[in-house]
Amino acid sequence: MITAESFGKTKDGRKVTRFVITNQKGARLALLNYGAIIQEVSVPDKNGVLTDVMLGFDDIAGYEVNRPHFGAVIGRNGNRIAGGKFTLNGQEISLAVNETARGNNLHSGPDFYEHRMYEASVNEKNDCVSFRLDTPDGDQGFPGRFTVTVTYMLTAENKVKIHYEGSADKDTVANMTNHSYWNLNGESDGSVMDHLLEIRAQSFTPVDAAAIPTGEIKPVEGTPFDFRSAKPMSRDAETDCEQLKITSGYDHNFVLDGDGLREVASVTGEKSGIVMRVLTDLPGMQLYAGNFVNVEKGKGGKPYGPHAGLALETQYHPNSVNIPAFESPVLKAGERYSTTTCYQFGLA
Repeated sequence: MITAESFGKTKDGRKVTRFVITNQKGARLALLNYGAIIQEVSVPDKNGVLTDVMLGFDDIAGYEVNRPHFGAVIGRNGNRIAGGKFTLNGQEISLAVNETARGNNLHSGPDFYEHRMYEASVNEKNDCVSFRLDTPDGDQGFPGRFTVTVTYMLTAENKVKIHYEGSADKDTVANMTNHSYWNLNGESDGSVMDHLLEIRAQSFTPVDAAAIPTGEIKPVEGTPFDFRSAKPMSRDAETDCEQLKITSGYDHNFVLDGDGLREVASVTGEKSGIVMRVLTDLPGMQLYAGNFVNVEKGKGGKPYGPHAGLALETQYHPNSVNIPAFESPVLKAGERYSTTTCYQFGLA
């Protein structure tokens, strides 16, 4: 079942609609046409209590600021591009340097996709809502007119499926992701550092002082980044490790095992018993432990502090447009951009 309701108006008077998909088990997925944002994911815990596991806001005013990017679609390019520059077809492309302390372009900002109004369409038969965005040549500094549709589905098995599909009329970069923050004990329960995390990755991409991958692919074995067996995120988080010092905690990309749509990670709420499994067809995934989250008023008026949620952002590796050894995020003119990521919820 899909319902639509008002979520207020933006400061400039645009009407925002909240679409709520509810499945046969009572699980709920709420979406906004503002930013194609995921506003809520509620699933049953071990006691059958419906629990909202996604950090966010109760009103549109919160999302109009939204410095942590709660629930946001990120595009055209997620993560960092060093110096805000890359070369494509012999032409140097310059983007805004909005991560000023490090000199990078971050999440294609500052004109983020999460602050755009999307054209929404509802498919009742398949329990999905699609959001379409058409961006002009030169938008955010990227070449080519790029049109993309983000489709969300909630299945009977409590799987949230996100499918991105689009094309451009010039060669461009397409590396979209979702920046949801998860707390599987409940969105305002406190730190997630005791969540059990498993990541199916033999390697990660270490970063330099600007948090840009060095180009090296390093084995996780013997490092704090070894999540091949589930462990509390806190276990190695205080290790004397230069990589963790650079980013003040986990904020790193993992080189995922396998290819095609496959399970790449799982997270378990140590109190709720809720398990979230991540599936994707992309080569990388950023683990961000919410090191710098600082929100005075989240849902229910409650504050969110550091580590209040973790993000698992599926992606092409950061700065891959500048690192030939990494799989390229370049989308050729006229070709189809298509990628899928799923978050499957169950119990331990």
